[in-house]
Amino acid sequence: MLAITKASLRAMFKSPSAVGFSFGFPLIFILVFGAIGGGGPSADIALPNPADSTKAVIRDLLKSSLVRLVAENDSSSIRKDLEKGRIAAAITVDTAHTASGLTQSILHMQTSSASADKYGILKLALAQVVEGTIEKNMAKQDRPVVIDDLALIPGRTYTTIDFILPGMLGFSLLTAAVFGVAFLFFNLRQQLVLKRFFATPVSKGHIVFGECLARVIFQLMTAVVIILVGKYAFHFTLVHGWLTFAEMLFLSFFGLIVCMGAGFVVSSLAKTESVIPLFANILTLPQLLLSGTFFRIDVFPGWLQKVCKVLPLTQLNDAMRDVAFEGAHLTDCWMQLGILTVWGIVIYAVAVKVFKWE
Repeated sequence: MLAITKASLRAMFKSPSAVGFSFGFPLIFILVFGAIGGGGPSADIALPNPADSTKAVIRDLLKSSLVRLVAENDSSSIRKDLEKGRIAAAITVDTAHTASGLTQSILHMQTSSASADKYGILKLALAQVVEGTIEKNMAKQDRPVVIDDLALIPGRTYTTIDFILPGMLGFSLLTAAVFGVAFLFFNLRQQLVLKRFFATPVSKGHIVFGECLARVIFQLMTAVVIILVGKYAFHFTLVHGWLTFAEMLFLSFFGLIVCMGAGFVVSSLAKTESVIPLFANILTLPQLLLSGTFFRIDVFPGWLQKVCKVLPLTQLNDAMRDVAFEGAHLTDCWMQLGILTVWGIVIYAVAVKVFKWE
């Protein structure tokens, strides 16, 4: 098994396509998105008092394409979202009357330093609401909408690289596992190498595990490079330092093992080498678009978000981001790991059923 592992590793490092795809493809995306910086086209707000959603000023604010309302109204959860820059502000609304008898909506807002870019978008939307042409010549005390105070809480800035890198790492593992295993075992089968291995005293399990171990080692090396480049070149957040780094490697290993099962299925179902990319892309491309690799899945309609949340790459990406930025540990990712485990059981059950030696 170790001899097979060593030989397979040497073959991979001598393959320009394997090295270029595993190292180059994700690094190019990291370099591009890392240079872009943070920002976004819209800002999320939370209402600690759900009844405020019926207020005219909030209804007008939510008519803007720049603002979205999140469903969260628990105060502790809202504070965590503010500290991590997930939402632009938490808003409460009071009603008062001016000396001239006008009814005023007084906005009390809470934001954080981590939400600075999103708060800028929110301010633009607020300007459209409270600085209309009718109000330009009105005294502040007579305006229909007044921003009374702004409470600033400390937070940690969530940059583009903190979102992009885990997604690119997860997709790199998925594509390398599916394409790599599919082409590897198809070619070994077509060239009768598996048949010759099978004729030796080496057990079937050691043959398969040897090839898989080589690919796992190779892909974990790419994961190390991707994380370190993100950390030292673009200040990718590793909340707990080397502990977070180790936990991300474990998640990479776990996700890689699950995804390799799909590669076994594709290699066994493909009749010719030319259909392998077709089968593999059917499994990988939808996940590239729907698993939150480049943008959050909350931009999709509600029914599509439910589909996104059951995809294995979505679970891997979410676990990576929770561990890297939010300070979660593996024990906190039990739901994501559980869903990945279910996927692994199903995939390998199919793989065992369809796997062929010839």
